[in-house]
Parts: sequence; structure tokens; C-alpha cells
Amino acid sequence: MTVNDQDFKQALKLWASGVTVVTAQTEQCGIKGMTATSFTSVSVDPPQVLVCLNQTADTGDAVLEGKSFAVNILTAEQQEVSNQFAGGASQEQRFANVKWHAGQTGSPIFDDALVSLECKVVQQVRAGTHWVVIGEVQKVSCRTGEPLLYYNSAYRDFMVNE
Repeated sequence: MTVNDQDFKQALKLWASGVTVVTAQTEQCGIKGMTATSFTSVSVDPPQVLVCLNQTADTGDAVLEGKSFAVNILTAEQQEVSNQFAGGASQEQRFANVKWHAGQTGSPIFDDALVSLECKVVQQVRAGTHWVVIGEVQKVSCRTGEPLLYYNSAYRDFMVNE
């Protein structure tokens, strides 16, 4: 039995998650970045994370070519950054209003991100329309603040129940 595409998409909309921008940079591909909510930790020892990148996304090409990437976890104030990296804008336009620097892997690190994880690719698997990419974390940078959350096709505020 095959699940209806719309039912599957609706079900996934009901999964609340943080919002990240995955970035990479290579000589051939240049600077690339895309908004991604498909991100999770894999292991603490060694420290590994997983991102899923559409095979048609040019950011995925840069990640696979350069064998490195960064995950920039956005703050609640970075909705516009998420929108910039989510769609139709050129890569140049995406990075135009974002303060960033090249990390130790060469991948763009957002100066104002809540967390930035610099990673080396250790495994990649083709899965349907996407690449599942596992990276070993090389460096972690953290700031204080609240995360940007996404649920049911909208950004949400972080609220602590007391």
C-alpha cells in the first residue's frame, strides 16, 4: 500500500522542529546554502549529525564535492534569514544580508546563529529524492538566545511551561 503524497506531507507538517541553514563552500561550486529542517543528532561519540538535502539542490552538490558543511541553527529573530535561504533567491542574494565568516572547514558560519556546527562528511546515502548526509562535528559555536521553530507551515515562538 502506498501512502498518498498529500497525507504524508500533512503528517510531516505536524512535526515541530528547529530551523537550520546548511552551508558549504568549494572552489568549483562557490558559496551555497539552504534552509533545512531535516536535521538531527546521530551520535555523541564520535559527535555526528545528519542532514537531508534534496538531490536537485545545488547546496547538496557543494556538500558532497567539498566533503564538509556547516549547520547554522537559527535564532527566533532570524525568520527572514530562513526565508532568504528557503527558495527562489540566487545564492548571491541569499548571503547578501547575512554576516558570516568561513569556518575551519571553509563552510560559511553565520555570526548571529544560535549554534553553528562545522562538519566533515563521513557518510552519504541516496534515499528517494534526497541525500542523507552524516557529518562528524569538528567545531561547535554557541550563543545565548531562543531558537527559531517551525510547525504546521509557520514559524512559532518558543514557550516554556512552568
